[in-house]
Amino acid sequence: MKSIQAVLFDYGMVLSAPPDPAAWQRMREITGFSEEVLHYGYWTFRHAYDRGDLNGLDYWEQVAASAATAFTPEQVQALIVADVDLWTRLNAPMLDWAQSLQRAGIRTGILSNIGDAMTDGLLKKFDWLNGFHHHTWSYRLRVAKPEAAIYHSAARGLETPPENILFLDDKIENIEAARAVGMQAIQYLGHDSFVQEMEQRGLAGLLRL
Repeated sequence: MKSIQAVLFDYGMVLSAPPDPAAWQRMREITGFSEEVLHYGYWTFRHAYDRGDLNGLDYWEQVAASAATAFTPEQVQALIVADVDLWTRLNAPMLDWAQSLQRAGIRTGILSNIGDAMTDGLLKKFDWLNGFHHHTWSYRLRVAKPEAAIYHSAARGLETPPENILFLDDKIENIEAARAVGMQAIQYLGHDSFVQEMEQRGLAGLLRL
């Protein structure tokens, strides 16, 4: 196993905790949609939004159209704010570890499938994002996980060979794609199982930095 010189984090469900139910309820109230209708619209167009094929305004227009309705500009702005809030509960153990790595001089990066309005909202909300050596936001590149090009872009941004990067993501298809380009990768499904996997791989020393 190659040495780890950089750690690359997914944002959603790795650095962030699961979505905030209160923010989701706000979106239901703003839209007037049922759970099923909002869930369908929110996720059907999400990859296109994350990939930069849709901007934030276009995305919510498509969500509305999927239910044969339209949102006012005020609704769209309120939905954008609520959408950011949906993903801003933090996974404290992972964020603490990322900052420990940074203090120890280990390069850290974020590789996230994320749209323009979401990125702007997170950057305004969290100063700690500036502590990462490099951000790879999918919409800026017009490619998204699990496309190989986005992993190569992240490696270039970290100035680290892929084989010396540890990548963490909650989705198995993204993990498999990272391994295909040469990265070491662990699927993050919870902190206890993550720690166990790190120990099994002989990487527990990184957790103690």
